Amino acid sequence: MPTIHPQYIKDANGDRSLVILPAKEFDAILEELEDLEDVHLYDAAKKEDTGERILFADYLKNRKAKNA
Repeated sequence: MPTIHPQYIKDANGDRSLVILPAKEFDAILEELEDLEDVHLYDAAKKEDTGERILFADYLKNRKAKNA
């Protein structure tokens, strides 16, 4: 996780309501979240994997047939 330096803006009650981050830190957080999403998608795909495989050429034939 990247080191962040947030600045907070408080509302009329003194509660934190907004956060300001330097753009580089925000981008680093987004990249971390995207990487985490990739891990979750990979894990979900592995759970659904039956082990069945087809040749790429067969996949293309099936796809063309479905779109025709």
